[in-house]
This record gives sequence, C-alpha cells and structure tokens, in this order.
Amino acid sequence: MNLLQRIGSYFLLCTLGYLLHPLAAFPQTAPAGAKTGAQRAGTERDGQHDFDFEIGTWKTHLKRRLHPLTGSTAWIEMEGTTVVRKVWDGRANLAELEADGPGGHIEVLSLRLYNPQAHQWSLNTANSNSGVLSIPTIGEFKNGRGEFFDQESLNGRTILVRNVWSDITPDSCRFEQAFSDDWGKTWEINWIATDTRVPDTRVKKDGRENQKLENSDASSATLQQSSTQPDGPHGFDFEVGSWNIHLKRLDGRLVGSTTWVEFDGTSVTRKVWNGRADLEEFEVDSPTGHIEGLTLRLYNLQTHQWSLYWATSKDGTVGLPTIGEFKNGRGEFFDTEPSGPNDRSILVRFVWSGITPNSAHFEQSFSDDGGKTWEVNWITDQRRVKN
Repeated sequence: MNLLQRIGSYFLLCTLGYLLHPLAAFPQTAPAGAKTGAQRAGTERDGQHDFDFEIGTWKTHLKRRLHPLTGSTAWIEMEGTTVVRKVWDGRANLAELEADGPGGHIEVLSLRLYNPQAHQWSLNTANSNSGVLSIPTIGEFKNGRGEFFDQESLNGRTILVRNVWSDITPDSCRFEQAFSDDWGKTWEINWIATDTRVPDTRVKKDGRENQKLENSDASSATLQQSSTQPDGPHGFDFEVGSWNIHLKRLDGRLVGSTTWVEFDGTSVTRKVWNGRADLEEFEVDSPTGHIEGLTLRLYNLQTHQWSLYWATSKDGTVGLPTIGEFKNGRGEFFDTEPSGPNDRSILVRFVWSGITPNSAHFEQSFSDDGGKTWEVNWITDQRRVKN
C-alpha cells in the first residue's frame, strides 16, 4: 500500500482506539504501560497494556491534509465510529473504523501487536479496498505519550512517518500522523483524529466475551448455509464462530520424518468488514508449551485474492502473507519462506478442504522442488462448538 493510501488508514489508528485488544473497558487516566511502575530488568519496562485505554466504542472526528509535503493547507473532515477489541488479553488488539465525508465511505482496520522481547508495539493497518497490510509503524509509550515510526516512499522520495497518541483521558484521546522529508528535523501533520468514548454495553472487560456474542449470531447464520461454501470475498464465512481443534505436527520437516505430534486447542473467528476480512484467535497446549496465535485474513477487491497474516504472542510480529483464493469450496494459498533445512528457501502451501457447516480440514505443506512434490507437515481438524 502506498503512503497516500495509508493516510486514509492511519486516521483509524487513534480513532480505532489505538489498540483494539488491550483496552480494558474500565477508565484510566493514562495507558497502564505508560505509568512509572512495572519496571523490567535494566531499563526496559512491560508495556503490554499501554493501549488498554482504547478498548471500547468511540465517535471519531477526522481531519486530513489533502496534499502532504506540498505546502498545501487544504483539509477535509470526516465523521465516523471506531470499535477496539482486545486480543491476547490486551497484548494485541484490533481496531475497526468506519467514516464518511467528502471522500466517501471508508473502512479501515489496525492490528496492534506487542513484542515482549523488544518491549515495543507494531501497528499494522489496512483498508477494505486494498486488503493488504501496510508497513508497520513501531514504537512505545513514555510518560503517557505514544510515538511510532517507519520509513516509506511518498511521490518517489523516502520519508519518515510518525504516529503520536496524546491527551489520553478515560473518555477521549488524540491521534496525529506526520511526515518528515528531512529525516526528522521538521514534521508536517497530515492527519488528526479525536476520539470521544461512547457507552457500549456490548463491549465487556474481556474482549473475547464480546466476540462470543457476535460469533453466536454469526455461527447461527453459518449453520444455515450449504456445505458448498461461496468463493470470493465470502470464502472464509464458514470459519466464523467457535471451534475445538485437533492438530497434528510432523516432527522434522523435509528430512524424511514419519513421526507426528498431536495436541488439542480452541479457536474463535470473528468477521471484519462484513466477511471481507476476519480475525481468528487460537490457543493450544502442545508438548513444547502453551501457544497463543492469530490469523488476520484480508480480501483484496482488485485481485480477488486473500492474504493470510500470522502472528504469535511470543514475538508480536506479523509474518509474510500466504496468498490465494477459493475455487469450488477448496482454498489454496502460497508463499515462499526460508523454512527448509539449513534455512533453505521453500514453497509453502495452505489448503482448506472438507468444509461443512460444522467441520473443516486444514493442511500445511512444504516443497523444496518448486512445487513438483509436497510434504504435509501440519494438519488441523475443526469441530464447531455449538452455542
């Protein structure tokens, strides 16, 4: 996504309630992580709840500079609503913004992930038109102010991007995006979002509680569908709801292993953008320990393909997407990764098949011969949890 497209995405960051997952709907005067306590070894501190203040529903007022870094003083204004929900008990969140103005209707999401090793947050943004995550801005909160940076290209020139959260109270906050073309000596603000909290009885202290309410409705609708699932932007509608999952993992990949490890877990998938995206959270207890993960799936209206992004709570970093589509009820998705023996570059394939209203089958396979042969190394069988 280029920078001009992202300008429309970033406004959602604050309006989205900065991190959708960490906000614990109770009020607090500043991000918990921004306070002076919770010191880590050395100078590092635990900032995993810095965005708790954002959890909930907000009315958002947006101002956007039309032509950044051109000397332009022309701005447009928009009004919208932002909903932010917890993920991983606040160590991540998902913010969703819808707004209307002179530029039309926009839908934006921001997936915010905390990296417990780096003690930093990464903010990953997408809009519903492109269905692709942007380059993340990365940073942290200090003394109640959050600053996040990245480097991008605008009109062919490399610039710095800065996102700032400030003026945080229990019922309001302010977000600004600014660009710099002189490596941070000066900054020009091009996006301002002010959020005012809306009382919302559906947003509970535990974000997953709210998700279960939504998924209950979605699951009922899904159960009424036929076993032949729609392709295109609703290819993943079958996934919405709560599941028990049984997993099998090949112990050793592309080395001739025939030993499999089995374990069980649960997953919850919630619709975003009316099904043109979704967020799946899962927890499993494997022989190596407890695992929390998520998958964000985004549909690209231009290419008619899905991008699947994966992350775990261990490092809070989004991996490269697998990309593909559904045809006749079977989904195939591919990417290239250095996941082979000795970090060799290989092809990765995801396949969804055997889809019914109450079950689905997933396989991951690797190929080190350009796709001529594939070795299955991960199998997941899902059974829907009936409400």
